[in-house]
Amino acid sequence: MTKCKPSITPCEAGKKLSHIDDSAHVDATLFRQLVGSLIYLTTTRPDIYYAISLISQFMSSPTMDHWKAAKRILRYVKGTPNLGLIYKRQSVLPKLQGYVDADWAGSIDDRKSTTGYAFNFGSGCFSWSSNKQDTISLSSTEAEYKALSSATQEAVWLRKLLCEIGMKHVNPIVIFCDSQSGIQLAKNPIFHARTKHIEVKYHFVREKLQSEDISIVHCSTLLQVADIYLQKL
Repeated sequence: MTKCKPSITPCEAGKKLSHIDDSAHVDATLFRQLVGSLIYLTTTRPDIYYAISLISQFMSSPTMDHWKAAKRILRYVKGTPNLGLIYKRQSVLPKLQGYVDADWAGSIDDRKSTTGYAFNFGSGCFSWSSNKQDTISLSSTEAEYKALSSATQEAVWLRKLLCEIGMKHVNPIVIFCDSQSGIQLAKNPIFHARTKHIEVKYHFVREKLQSEDISIVHCSTLLQVADIYLQKL
């Protein structure tokens, strides 16, 4: 792959991978070695996190489609060797802020949604995630609200971590979300009567909103950084 043609994206836009695949099977050991190496690379390359989390679901029985998706990530890495995270020293305490988003029923195997979030502290991103949700969401609002819950838990933990190392974060942690319905659900208790199907633990978001540990702000989809952790490319 050292002389391969570079790719501008780590995965094909709109591409859906499935366990039910008619293409030929490939060497599972070689596929696992490749995925393992790419997982190691995510330590400094959050832009490939989603693509790798997607192909890692098929390590038990990979097919040619899965192999091609993995090789595309290599082609992307080949074309972007200078990309990375840069952390600059700042004279004042930087603000901790996050971005969160979710797709809805993105997996064609089990129709579970994917949560993606990223947190910045100063000049660079230092905490990110792209994970399939535990349960199936019955609406896009529910999927977004579950994503908000995951991001809120991460924000609360990061706040405590900063406090332990002497960097107390006084103001609420701003979390940018492009879902108006998810934000309204977190802020308006009247909506809860019509959303009883959402598990109680996800109303943890509203509790942290009231205690001013976090602040949820709407942002345009065009400015949603967390989209790189979802199949929204």
